[in-house]
Amino acid sequence: MKKILLIDESPLFRDYLTKKLSEQRFEVIQAVNGLDGGLKLRSELPDLVIMDYFLSRKSSLAVLQEKKANPNASMIPVIMISSRIDTKKVVQIAKLGVQKFFTKPVKLNALLESVSTLLKVDVSIDETPSIIEAHFNDDILFIEIARGLNIEKIELLQYKIVELMQIYKKTRLKVLIMFSNIEFRDEDRLKLRTLIDIILQYTSQRCVKVLTTAQFVKGYINSKDNWDGIETVDNLGKAMDGLLGLKPDLYAHDEIVREKILTASDPKGEGEETFDLRFDGERVSTATLENLPGDASIAVVDDDIVIRELVKTIFSETSWNLKVFPNGKVFTDQVSEHSFDLLFLDLMMPEMNGFQVLEYMKKNGIQIPVIIFSALDRKETVVKATTYGVLSYLIKPIKPETLLQKAAEVLNSNF
Repeated sequence: MKKILLIDESPLFRDYLTKKLSEQRFEVIQAVNGLDGGLKLRSELPDLVIMDYFLSRKSSLAVLQEKKANPNASMIPVIMISSRIDTKKVVQIAKLGVQKFFTKPVKLNALLESVSTLLKVDVSIDETPSIIEAHFNDDILFIEIARGLNIEKIELLQYKIVELMQIYKKTRLKVLIMFSNIEFRDEDRLKLRTLIDIILQYTSQRCVKVLTTAQFVKGYINSKDNWDGIETVDNLGKAMDGLLGLKPDLYAHDEIVREKILTASDPKGEGEETFDLRFDGERVSTATLENLPGDASIAVVDDDIVIRELVKTIFSETSWNLKVFPNGKVFTDQVSEHSFDLLFLDLMMPEMNGFQVLEYMKKNGIQIPVIIFSALDRKETVVKATTYGVLSYLIKPIKPETLLQKAAEVLNSNF
């Protein structure tokens, strides 16, 4: 049994990776910081080290330098993981024995492939094509699933949900699961059960709605007596009626419901029921700012000057370096001159739209975490964008608190 030392300060990430590596029959030793990692490196002499770049009590560079100076440990291969790091530091760590470098959020299949290559051990994972996106929009956790069900991504969702609850400071969940473009198979029953069981760890059945037209999903969920509180619906209006408490309206249809959800309005009058609207302006909370990294370089590509100025205003309370671009063509002409940690990208722009920007980045090997600006009812557009590696999307009009929370989520994300 090969031994792997995992040095990372995120308990969630350590537990997730330990579980996945243990499933592949590796012995995993956890270290909680640089000092702990250095001690265990000397005492355990693992076959492989997987470590974060940013460590406390002892830096990752110090750990690597000690490893290099130790004749018993100098040849142990290292995989480095980091949320962001500049090119000069990548070159520096490469000289200290780092074989592979991954940015967070880490793609499990790529990481396991590297582990397999370095340790010369076969690994196997579910390779079913699948897109799973999880994000908060106000009080609702939207989970979008397209193409297929992949057990690796479903199990990862459990850790992602916990991470999102911590970032957004949520203790109770309302969940909308949206299935699209999936051809279900009989073997998907166990995967679907795992998915629902994971979600029910963090909420009650009555707070879960499943939006689908697939009879396979409806039949399976409705056949389970212990899931009788979960409602399956075939349109967005019915789902939102239950989750947001909208009063049933015989004349309402999806477009009207979307308008209620996606736009803000003034109170209708004294004594009447009103929504706590999600798109009205609100001051950024101290808690949100504390979640943000100390420095970051952000690109905003949008042809709407109002959006560009709004984003600049929102980030004015941070120490981040923000650069705005009026369209995709200007951005692609200048992107090689900058090192961005995050890109906010509009999809609908003249000269060069968002998809063309994503294609340009893909062809030229430009790897920047991307959050797109989109609309909730354009599900096919969002699914297409996620095939380019887009991490998430935000709904216009933009809510300041949500924008900063999403930036913190991506830049601090382990999953």
